[in-house]
Amino acid sequence: MNIFRTDQIRLLDAKTIELEGIHSSALMDRAAEALFAGIRNLIDQSSESVLVLAGPGNNGGDALAVARLLIQNGYQVTTAVCSYGKKLSEDAALQLERLQHLQNCRLLFPKTAEELTSLPPFDHLLDGLFGSGLNRPLEGAFAATVQWMNRQSAQIISIDLPSGLFGEDNRTNHPEAIVMANQTFGLQFPRLAFFLAENEAYLGNWKLVDIGIRKDAIKSLKTPFSMTSLQEARLILKDRARFSHKGTFGKSLLITGSKGMTGAAILAGHGALRSGTGLLTFRIPADSLPIVQTAVPEATAQTWDNAFWDRTCSVDGWSAIGVGPGLGRPVAGPMALECLLKQQPQRLVIDADALNLLSENPSLLVLIPAGTILTPHPGEFDRLAATSFKTGYDRLEAAIQFATAHQVHLILKGAYTACISPDGTCRFNSTGNPGMSTGGSGDVLTGIVVSLLAQGYSQQEACVLGTFLHGLSADLAMGHQSQESLLAGDIADNLGAAFNALRQA
Repeated sequence: MNIFRTDQIRLLDAKTIELEGIHSSALMDRAAEALFAGIRNLIDQSSESVLVLAGPGNNGGDALAVARLLIQNGYQVTTAVCSYGKKLSEDAALQLERLQHLQNCRLLFPKTAEELTSLPPFDHLLDGLFGSGLNRPLEGAFAATVQWMNRQSAQIISIDLPSGLFGEDNRTNHPEAIVMANQTFGLQFPRLAFFLAENEAYLGNWKLVDIGIRKDAIKSLKTPFSMTSLQEARLILKDRARFSHKGTFGKSLLITGSKGMTGAAILAGHGALRSGTGLLTFRIPADSLPIVQTAVPEATAQTWDNAFWDRTCSVDGWSAIGVGPGLGRPVAGPMALECLLKQQPQRLVIDADALNLLSENPSLLVLIPAGTILTPHPGEFDRLAATSFKTGYDRLEAAIQFATAHQVHLILKGAYTACISPDGTCRFNSTGNPGMSTGGSGDVLTGIVVSLLAQGYSQQEACVLGTFLHGLSADLAMGHQSQESLLAGDIADNLGAAFNALRQA
Protein backbone atom coordinates (compact mmCIF):
# COMPACT_ATOMS: atom_id res chain seq x y z
CA MET A 1 0.00 0.00 0.00
CA ASN A 2 1.49 3.31 -1.09
CA ILE A 3 1.99 6.27 1.22
CA PHE A 4 1.65 9.58 -0.60
CA ARG A 5 2.57 13.14 0.37
CA THR A 6 -0.22 15.61 1.02
CA ASP A 7 0.25 17.36 -2.32
CA GLN A 8 0.08 14.02 -4.12
CA ILE A 9 -3.19 13.13 -2.39
CA ARG A 10 -4.76 16.31 -3.73
CA LEU A 11 -3.66 15.24 -7.22
CA LEU A 12 -5.18 11.78 -6.73
CA ASP A 13 -8.49 13.30 -5.64
CA ALA A 14 -8.50 15.58 -8.68
CA LYS A 15 -7.54 12.74 -11.03
CA THR A 16 -10.35 10.53 -9.69
CA ILE A 17 -12.87 13.33 -10.18
CA GLU A 18 -11.60 13.88 -13.73
CA LEU A 19 -11.55 10.21 -14.74
CA GLU A 20 -15.02 9.49 -13.34
CA GLY A 21 -16.55 12.72 -14.62
CA ILE A 22 -18.06 13.58 -11.24
CA HIS A 23 -18.30 16.73 -9.16
CA SER A 24 -15.92 17.03 -6.21
CA SER A 25 -18.94 16.91 -3.89
CA ALA A 26 -19.68 13.38 -5.10
CA LEU A 27 -16.24 12.25 -3.90
CA MET A 28 -16.92 13.99 -0.59
CA ASP A 29 -20.22 12.12 -0.28
CA ARG A 30 -18.39 8.87 -0.97
CA ALA A 31 -15.86 9.68 1.74
CA ALA A 32 -18.65 10.54 4.17
CA GLU A 33 -20.37 7.19 3.60
CA ALA A 34 -17.10 5.36 4.31
CA LEU A 35 -16.43 7.46 7.39
CA PHE A 36 -19.96 6.96 8.69
CA ALA A 37 -19.59 3.18 8.37
CA GLY A 38 -16.59 3.31 10.70
CA ILE A 39 -17.75 6.02 13.09
CA ARG A 40 -21.19 4.56 13.77
CA ASN A 41 -19.57 1.55 15.46
CA LEU A 42 -17.92 3.79 18.05
CA ILE A 43 -21.11 5.53 19.21
CA ASP A 44 -24.09 4.17 21.12
CA GLN A 45 -27.00 5.55 19.14
CA SER A 46 -29.46 5.34 22.01
CA SER A 47 -27.50 6.98 24.78
CA GLU A 48 -24.45 8.90 23.53
CA SER A 49 -24.24 12.43 22.16
CA VAL A 50 -21.94 13.80 19.45
CA LEU A 51 -20.62 17.29 18.82
CA VAL A 52 -19.35 17.72 15.27
CA LEU A 53 -16.80 20.53 14.85
CA ALA A 54 -16.47 21.56 11.21
CA GLY A 55 -13.80 23.91 9.90
CA PRO A 56 -14.05 26.12 6.80
CA GLY A 57 -12.26 23.82 4.35
CA ASN A 58 -13.00 20.46 2.78
CA ASN A 59 -12.22 18.62 6.01
CA GLY A 60 -15.09 20.61 7.46
CA GLY A 61 -17.17 19.56 4.45
CA ASP A 62 -16.43 15.91 5.25
CA ALA A 63 -17.52 16.48 8.85
CA LEU A 64 -20.76 18.21 7.79
CA ALA A 65 -21.57 15.34 5.43
CA VAL A 66 -20.96 12.80 8.20
CA ALA A 67 -23.13 14.87 10.57
CA ARG A 68 -25.97 14.65 8.05
CA LEU A 69 -25.66 10.86 7.85
CA LEU A 70 -25.54 10.53 11.64
CA ILE A 71 -28.70 12.61 12.04
CA GLN A 72 -30.51 10.71 9.28
CA ASN A 73 -29.73 7.49 11.13
CA GLY A 74 -31.07 8.64 14.47
CA TYR A 75 -27.91 9.75 16.31
CA GLN A 76 -27.94 12.63 18.81
CA VAL A 77 -25.86 15.23 16.96
CA THR A 78 -25.04 18.91 17.46
CA THR A 79 -22.92 20.57 14.78
CA ALA A 80 -20.70 23.60 15.34
CA VAL A 81 -19.49 25.36 12.18
CA CYS A 82 -16.18 26.79 13.40
CA SER A 83 -15.23 28.99 10.44
CA TYR A 84 -14.46 32.06 12.58
CA GLY A 85 -15.02 34.53 9.78
CA LYS A 86 -13.34 32.49 7.05
CA LYS A 87 -15.34 31.70 3.93
CA LEU A 88 -16.41 28.07 3.58
CA SER A 89 -15.02 26.11 0.66
CA GLU A 90 -17.48 25.43 -2.15
CA ASP A 91 -18.00 21.81 -1.13
CA ALA A 92 -18.26 22.64 2.59
CA ALA A 93 -20.91 25.28 1.81
CA LEU A 94 -22.88 22.72 -0.21
CA GLN A 95 -22.74 20.20 2.64
CA LEU A 96 -23.89 22.85 5.11
CA GLU A 97 -26.87 23.68 2.89
CA ARG A 98 -27.85 20.00 2.77
CA LEU A 99 -27.49 19.70 6.52
CA GLN A 100 -29.70 22.73 7.19
CA HIS A 101 -32.59 21.05 5.36
CA LEU A 102 -32.83 18.30 7.98
CA GLN A 103 -35.60 18.67 10.55
CA ASN A 104 -33.57 17.45 13.52
CA CYS A 105 -30.50 19.53 12.72
CA ARG A 106 -28.98 21.42 15.68
CA LEU A 107 -26.53 23.95 14.24
CA LEU A 108 -24.21 26.38 16.02
CA PHE A 109 -22.10 29.13 14.46
CA PRO A 110 -19.69 30.20 17.22
CA LYS A 111 -17.86 33.44 16.56
CA THR A 112 -15.13 32.67 19.09
CA ALA A 113 -13.73 29.55 20.69
CA GLU A 114 -14.87 30.86 24.08
CA GLU A 115 -18.50 30.28 23.09
CA LEU A 116 -17.83 26.53 23.14
CA THR A 117 -17.25 26.65 26.90
CA SER A 118 -20.97 27.20 27.51
CA LEU A 119 -21.92 23.94 25.80
CA PRO A 120 -23.02 20.91 27.83
CA PRO A 121 -20.67 17.91 27.91
CA PHE A 122 -20.77 15.49 24.98
CA ASP A 123 -19.77 11.84 24.81
CA HIS A 124 -17.97 12.21 21.49
CA LEU A 125 -16.35 15.04 19.56
CA LEU A 126 -16.03 14.60 15.79
CA ASP A 127 -12.99 16.61 14.75
CA GLY A 128 -13.36 18.06 11.26
CA LEU A 129 -11.55 21.37 11.66
CA PHE A 130 -8.57 20.74 9.38
CA GLY A 131 -7.15 17.71 7.58
CA SER A 132 -3.89 16.96 5.84
CA GLY A 133 -4.03 20.12 3.72
CA LEU A 134 -2.75 22.18 6.64
CA ASN A 135 0.71 23.68 6.06
CA ARG A 136 1.26 25.94 9.08
CA PRO A 137 0.56 25.67 12.81
CA LEU A 138 -2.91 26.61 14.00
CA GLU A 139 -3.27 29.98 15.67
CA GLY A 140 -5.94 32.20 17.18
CA ALA A 141 -9.48 30.88 17.44
CA PHE A 142 -8.63 27.57 15.74
CA ALA A 143 -5.80 26.85 18.18
CA ALA A 144 -8.08 27.81 21.07
CA THR A 145 -10.75 25.43 19.75
CA VAL A 146 -8.22 22.60 19.66
CA GLN A 147 -7.16 23.36 23.23
CA TRP A 148 -10.82 23.36 24.32
CA MET A 149 -11.35 19.98 22.64
CA ASN A 150 -8.31 18.49 24.38
CA ARG A 151 -9.66 19.59 27.77
CA GLN A 152 -12.92 17.70 27.32
CA SER A 153 -13.55 14.23 28.72
CA ALA A 154 -15.26 13.19 25.49
CA GLN A 155 -13.80 10.65 23.08
CA ILE A 156 -12.34 12.50 20.09
CA ILE A 157 -12.69 11.06 16.58
CA SER A 158 -10.63 12.81 13.89
CA ILE A 159 -11.26 12.78 10.16
CA ASP A 160 -8.19 12.36 7.91
CA LEU A 161 -5.75 13.70 10.53
CA PRO A 162 -6.12 15.20 14.00
CA SER A 163 -6.58 18.92 13.39
CA GLY A 164 -3.30 20.78 13.58
CA LEU A 165 -1.14 17.78 12.65
CA PHE A 166 0.80 17.95 9.39
CA GLY A 167 0.78 14.93 7.11
CA GLU A 168 4.56 14.54 7.05
CA ASP A 169 7.04 16.76 8.87
CA ASN A 170 5.89 18.19 12.21
CA ARG A 171 9.25 19.46 13.45
CA THR A 172 8.12 23.11 13.26
CA ASN A 173 4.60 22.46 14.50
CA HIS A 174 3.09 23.66 17.78
CA PRO A 175 2.21 20.63 19.97
CA GLU A 176 -0.28 22.61 22.04
CA ALA A 177 -2.33 23.35 18.89
CA ILE A 178 -2.86 19.73 17.77
CA VAL A 179 -5.93 17.66 18.60
CA MET A 180 -5.22 14.60 20.75
CA ALA A 181 -7.60 12.11 19.14
CA ASN A 182 -8.65 8.75 20.50
CA GLN A 183 -9.44 7.49 16.98
CA THR A 184 -8.32 8.74 13.58
CA PHE A 185 -9.94 7.68 10.33
CA GLY A 186 -7.46 8.16 7.48
CA LEU A 187 -8.88 8.65 4.01
CA GLN A 188 -7.75 5.90 1.61
CA PHE A 189 -4.03 6.10 2.41
CA PRO A 190 -1.96 6.30 5.59
CA ARG A 191 0.01 9.51 6.04
CA LEU A 192 3.72 9.41 6.77
CA ALA A 193 2.98 11.04 10.12
CA PHE A 194 1.14 7.87 11.20
CA PHE A 195 4.43 5.94 11.37
CA LEU A 196 6.42 8.33 13.57
CA ALA A 197 6.56 7.84 17.34
CA GLU A 198 6.25 11.53 18.17
CA ASN A 199 2.71 11.60 16.72
CA GLU A 200 1.26 8.66 18.66
CA ALA A 201 -0.30 10.87 21.33
CA TYR A 202 -2.27 12.80 18.70
CA LEU A 203 -3.44 9.95 16.48
CA GLY A 204 -4.72 7.45 19.04
CA ASN A 205 -5.80 4.35 17.14
CA TRP A 206 -5.90 4.87 13.40
CA LYS A 207 -7.82 3.09 10.69
CA LEU A 208 -8.17 3.63 6.96
CA VAL A 209 -11.44 3.99 5.09
CA ASP A 210 -11.67 3.34 1.36
CA ILE A 211 -13.14 6.36 -0.45
CA GLY A 212 -12.74 4.90 -3.92
CA ILE A 213 -9.67 6.66 -5.32
CA ARG A 214 -9.07 5.32 -8.82
CA LYS A 215 -6.47 2.55 -9.08
CA ASP A 216 -5.18 3.89 -12.41
CA ALA A 217 -4.65 7.28 -10.76
CA ILE A 218 -2.74 5.61 -7.92
CA LYS A 219 -0.50 3.75 -10.36
CA SER A 220 0.35 6.99 -12.18
CA LEU A 221 2.05 8.53 -9.11
CA LYS A 222 5.38 7.37 -7.70
CA THR A 223 6.33 7.51 -4.04
CA PRO A 224 9.30 6.11 -2.10
CA PHE A 225 7.06 5.19 0.85
CA SER A 226 4.72 2.24 1.27
CA MET A 227 3.30 -0.12 3.91
CA THR A 228 3.48 -3.89 3.43
CA SER A 229 0.07 -5.54 3.37
CA LEU A 230 -0.75 -9.21 3.95
CA GLN A 231 -1.32 -9.69 0.23
CA GLU A 232 1.98 -8.07 -0.69
CA ALA A 233 3.89 -10.23 1.80
CA ARG A 234 2.18 -13.33 0.41
CA LEU A 235 3.42 -12.49 -3.09
CA ILE A 236 7.01 -12.59 -1.80
CA LEU A 237 6.66 -15.97 -0.08
CA LYS A 238 8.02 -18.84 -2.18
CA ASP A 239 6.51 -22.29 -2.39
CA ARG A 240 8.72 -25.34 -1.79
CA ALA A 241 9.32 -27.99 -4.44
CA ARG A 242 8.47 -31.58 -3.50
CA PHE A 243 11.97 -32.83 -4.38
CA SER A 244 13.81 -30.16 -2.39
CA HIS A 245 16.31 -31.13 0.32
CA LYS A 246 18.33 -29.42 3.04
CA GLY A 247 20.89 -28.19 0.55
CA THR A 248 18.14 -26.46 -1.40
CA PHE A 249 17.51 -23.99 1.36
CA GLY A 250 21.00 -22.78 2.05
CA LYS A 251 23.69 -22.81 4.70
CA SER A 252 23.33 -20.12 7.37
CA LEU A 253 26.15 -19.00 9.66
CA LEU A 254 25.43 -17.07 12.86
CA ILE A 255 28.42 -15.40 14.54
CA THR A 256 26.99 -14.77 17.95
CA GLY A 257 27.10 -15.25 21.69
CA SER A 258 29.41 -14.38 24.57
CA LYS A 259 29.64 -15.14 28.28
CA GLY A 260 26.30 -14.29 29.86
CA MET A 261 24.58 -13.71 26.51
CA THR A 262 24.33 -17.20 25.06
CA GLY A 263 20.56 -16.77 25.00
CA ALA A 264 20.91 -14.33 22.09
CA ALA A 265 22.61 -17.03 20.03
CA ILE A 266 19.89 -19.55 20.88
CA LEU A 267 17.06 -17.14 20.00
CA ALA A 268 18.69 -16.16 16.69
CA GLY A 269 19.21 -19.85 15.94
CA HIS A 270 15.59 -20.71 16.60
CA GLY A 271 14.53 -17.79 14.41
CA ALA A 272 16.70 -19.08 11.57
CA LEU A 273 15.63 -22.70 11.85
CA ARG A 274 11.92 -21.92 12.23
CA SER A 275 12.18 -19.76 9.11
CA GLY A 276 13.36 -22.65 6.98
CA THR A 277 17.10 -22.49 6.51
CA GLY A 278 18.39 -25.87 5.32
CA LEU A 279 21.49 -25.94 7.53
CA LEU A 280 22.52 -23.75 10.43
CA THR A 281 25.98 -23.38 11.97
CA PHE A 282 26.87 -21.28 14.98
CA ARG A 283 30.24 -19.62 15.39
CA ILE A 284 30.37 -19.17 19.16
CA PRO A 285 32.85 -18.88 22.04
CA ALA A 286 34.16 -22.26 23.13
CA ASP A 287 32.61 -22.02 26.61
CA SER A 288 29.16 -21.53 25.05
CA LEU A 289 29.28 -24.75 23.06
CA PRO A 290 27.59 -27.11 25.57
CA ILE A 291 24.72 -24.68 26.20
CA VAL A 292 24.05 -23.90 22.54
CA GLN A 293 24.25 -27.47 21.30
CA THR A 294 21.95 -28.63 24.06
CA ALA A 295 19.41 -25.88 23.33
CA VAL A 296 19.63 -26.10 19.52
CA PRO A 297 20.54 -29.69 18.62
CA GLU A 298 19.49 -29.15 15.00
CA ALA A 299 22.50 -26.86 14.42
CA THR A 300 26.22 -27.52 14.14
CA ALA A 301 28.83 -25.27 15.70
CA GLN A 302 32.30 -23.80 15.30
CA THR A 303 34.10 -22.30 18.28
CA TRP A 304 36.54 -19.44 18.83
CA ASP A 305 38.68 -18.37 21.75
CA ASN A 306 40.12 -14.90 21.06
CA ALA A 307 38.56 -13.47 17.89
CA PHE A 308 35.19 -14.35 16.36
CA TRP A 309 36.75 -14.06 12.87
CA ASP A 310 40.30 -14.14 11.55
CA ARG A 311 42.25 -14.75 8.36
CA THR A 312 41.93 -18.52 8.68
CA CYS A 313 38.14 -18.19 8.37
CA SER A 314 36.41 -17.97 5.00
CA VAL A 315 33.05 -16.64 3.89
CA ASP A 316 33.02 -19.14 1.03
CA GLY A 317 30.43 -21.87 1.24
CA TRP A 318 27.96 -19.90 3.34
CA SER A 319 24.69 -18.86 1.73
CA ALA A 320 24.20 -16.10 4.31
CA ILE A 321 26.01 -14.85 7.41
CA GLY A 322 24.67 -13.01 10.44
CA VAL A 323 26.93 -11.32 12.98
CA GLY A 324 26.23 -9.56 16.25
CA PRO A 325 23.52 -10.97 18.56
CA GLY A 326 24.95 -11.33 22.07
CA LEU A 327 28.49 -10.84 20.77
CA GLY A 328 29.45 -8.46 23.56
CA ARG A 329 32.51 -6.22 23.21
CA PRO A 330 35.44 -8.63 22.81
CA VAL A 331 38.87 -6.97 22.87
CA ALA A 332 39.62 -8.27 19.40
CA GLY A 333 36.15 -7.30 18.17
CA PRO A 334 37.11 -4.41 15.85
CA MET A 335 39.91 -6.43 14.26
CA ALA A 336 37.65 -9.46 13.84
CA LEU A 337 34.87 -7.41 12.25
CA GLU A 338 37.37 -5.72 9.94
CA CYS A 339 38.66 -9.13 8.86
CA LEU A 340 35.12 -10.33 8.13
CA LEU A 341 34.17 -7.21 6.15
CA LYS A 342 37.36 -7.31 4.08
CA GLN A 343 36.37 -10.77 2.85
CA GLN A 344 33.27 -9.09 1.37
CA PRO A 345 30.50 -11.59 2.16
CA GLN A 346 27.70 -10.93 -0.30
CA ARG A 347 24.77 -11.91 1.93
CA LEU A 348 25.54 -10.42 5.32
CA VAL A 349 23.34 -9.26 8.21
CA ILE A 350 24.86 -6.98 10.86
CA ASP A 351 23.00 -6.62 14.16
CA ALA A 352 23.34 -5.70 17.83
CA ASP A 353 26.93 -5.64 19.14
CA ALA A 354 28.37 -5.78 15.62
CA LEU A 355 26.50 -2.52 14.96
CA ASN A 356 28.01 -1.08 18.13
CA LEU A 357 31.47 -2.09 16.91
CA LEU A 358 30.77 -0.15 13.71
CA SER A 359 29.67 2.88 15.72
CA GLU A 360 32.81 2.78 17.81
CA ASN A 361 35.01 2.24 14.74
CA PRO A 362 33.40 4.33 11.96
CA SER A 363 36.36 3.73 9.64
CA LEU A 364 34.92 0.23 9.14
CA LEU A 365 31.80 1.63 7.45
CA VAL A 366 33.58 1.94 4.11
CA LEU A 367 34.31 -1.81 4.19
CA ILE A 368 30.66 -2.88 4.39
CA PRO A 369 29.78 -4.79 1.20
CA ALA A 370 27.05 -3.23 -0.93
CA GLY A 371 23.71 -4.86 -0.24
CA THR A 372 24.51 -5.75 3.37
CA ILE A 373 21.53 -5.66 5.77
CA LEU A 374 21.85 -3.64 8.99
CA THR A 375 19.16 -4.09 11.66
CA PRO A 376 19.45 -1.24 14.21
CA HIS A 377 16.90 -0.18 16.78
CA PRO A 378 16.65 3.64 17.14
CA GLY A 379 19.42 3.88 19.75
CA GLU A 380 21.80 1.77 17.66
CA PHE A 381 21.07 3.85 14.58
CA ASP A 382 21.67 7.10 16.48
CA ARG A 383 25.07 5.76 17.49
CA LEU A 384 25.81 4.75 13.90
CA ALA A 385 24.89 8.21 12.69
CA ALA A 386 26.71 9.85 15.63
CA THR A 387 23.61 11.95 16.32
CA SER A 388 20.89 11.89 18.94
CA PHE A 389 17.77 12.55 16.89
CA LYS A 390 14.96 14.53 18.49
CA THR A 391 12.17 13.20 16.27
CA GLY A 392 11.33 10.09 14.33
CA TYR A 393 11.11 12.21 11.19
CA ASP A 394 14.73 13.33 11.65
CA ARG A 395 15.83 9.74 12.23
CA LEU A 396 13.94 8.39 9.22
CA GLU A 397 15.37 11.08 6.97
CA ALA A 398 18.89 10.29 8.20
CA ALA A 399 18.34 6.54 7.82
CA ILE A 400 17.35 6.97 4.18
CA GLN A 401 20.44 9.08 3.58
CA PHE A 402 22.60 6.48 5.35
CA ALA A 403 21.21 3.60 3.29
CA THR A 404 21.75 5.40 -0.01
CA ALA A 405 25.19 6.72 0.92
CA HIS A 406 26.51 3.30 1.99
CA GLN A 407 24.37 1.28 -0.45
CA VAL A 408 23.01 -0.94 2.30
CA HIS A 409 19.60 -2.15 3.42
CA LEU A 410 18.43 -0.82 6.79
CA ILE A 411 15.84 -2.46 8.98
CA LEU A 412 15.09 0.43 11.33
CA LYS A 413 13.19 -1.33 14.09
CA GLY A 414 10.16 0.15 15.81
CA ALA A 415 6.37 -0.01 16.06
CA TYR A 416 6.25 0.21 12.24
CA THR A 417 9.67 -1.17 11.36
CA ALA A 418 11.02 0.59 8.27
CA CYS A 419 12.79 -1.47 5.60
CA ILE A 420 14.95 1.01 3.70
CA SER A 421 16.68 0.03 0.46
CA PRO A 422 19.84 1.46 -1.14
CA ASP A 423 17.68 3.31 -3.69
CA GLY A 424 15.95 5.23 -0.87
CA THR A 425 12.61 3.40 -0.95
CA CYS A 426 11.07 2.75 2.44
CA ARG A 427 8.50 0.08 3.29
CA PHE A 428 6.86 0.18 6.71
CA ASN A 429 5.81 -3.06 8.36
CA SER A 430 2.15 -3.48 9.32
CA THR A 431 2.38 -6.40 11.78
CA GLY A 432 3.45 -6.65 15.41
CA ASN A 433 2.41 -5.35 18.82
CA PRO A 434 3.93 -3.72 21.92
CA GLY A 435 4.58 -7.14 23.46
CA MET A 436 7.61 -7.37 21.18
CA SER A 437 9.32 -4.78 23.37
CA THR A 438 11.26 -7.50 25.15
CA GLY A 439 14.86 -8.67 25.19
CA GLY A 440 15.76 -11.08 22.42
CA SER A 441 13.05 -10.05 19.97
CA GLY A 442 15.64 -8.50 17.65
CA ASP A 443 17.82 -11.62 17.84
CA VAL A 444 14.93 -13.71 16.50
CA LEU A 445 14.50 -11.21 13.64
CA THR A 446 18.19 -11.49 12.73
CA GLY A 447 17.85 -15.27 12.52
CA ILE A 448 14.76 -14.95 10.32
CA VAL A 449 16.42 -12.54 7.88
CA VAL A 450 19.62 -14.62 7.63
CA SER A 451 17.52 -17.72 6.98
CA LEU A 452 15.52 -16.05 4.19
CA LEU A 453 18.72 -14.79 2.57
CA ALA A 454 20.16 -18.32 2.68
CA GLN A 455 17.05 -19.62 0.94
CA GLY A 456 17.59 -17.32 -2.02
CA TYR A 457 15.35 -14.37 -1.23
CA SER A 458 16.77 -11.04 -2.34
CA GLN A 459 17.96 -8.60 0.32
CA GLN A 460 14.85 -6.45 -0.03
CA GLU A 461 12.57 -9.50 0.05
CA ALA A 462 14.32 -10.86 3.14
CA CYS A 463 13.91 -7.52 4.93
CA VAL A 464 10.25 -7.03 4.04
CA LEU A 465 9.11 -10.64 4.44
CA GLY A 466 11.27 -11.18 7.53
CA THR A 467 9.86 -8.21 9.44
CA PHE A 468 6.32 -9.10 8.37
CA LEU A 469 6.63 -12.70 9.60
CA HIS A 470 8.34 -11.55 12.79
CA GLY A 471 5.44 -9.25 13.66
CA LEU A 472 2.77 -11.66 12.46
CA SER A 473 4.19 -14.40 14.68
CA ALA A 474 4.01 -12.06 17.67
CA ASP A 475 0.42 -11.18 16.78
CA LEU A 476 -0.56 -14.84 16.56
CA ALA A 477 1.09 -15.48 19.93
CA MET A 478 -1.53 -13.13 21.44
CA GLY A 479 -3.95 -16.04 21.15
CA HIS A 480 -2.31 -17.56 24.23
CA GLN A 481 -0.14 -14.74 25.59
CA SER A 482 -0.58 -11.10 26.55
CA GLN A 483 1.52 -8.12 25.54
CA GLU A 484 3.03 -8.21 29.01
CA SER A 485 3.85 -11.94 28.98
CA LEU A 486 5.16 -12.27 25.42
CA LEU A 487 8.73 -13.58 25.24
CA ALA A 488 11.14 -13.55 22.32
CA GLY A 489 10.98 -17.34 22.33
CA ASP A 490 7.22 -17.15 21.75
CA ILE A 491 7.91 -15.23 18.53
CA ALA A 492 10.21 -17.98 17.29
CA ASP A 493 7.78 -20.69 18.39
CA ASN A 494 4.89 -19.13 16.45
CA LEU A 495 6.75 -18.72 13.17
CA GLY A 496 5.17 -21.90 11.81
CA ALA A 497 1.70 -20.48 12.41
CA ALA A 498 2.80 -17.21 10.77
CA PHE A 499 4.01 -19.00 7.64
CA ASN A 500 0.77 -20.98 7.48
CA ALA A 501 -1.39 -17.90 7.92
CA LEU A 502 0.52 -16.09 5.20
CA ARG A 503 0.41 -19.04 2.82
CA GLN A 504 -3.36 -19.34 3.29
CA ALA A 505 -3.97 -15.62 2.69
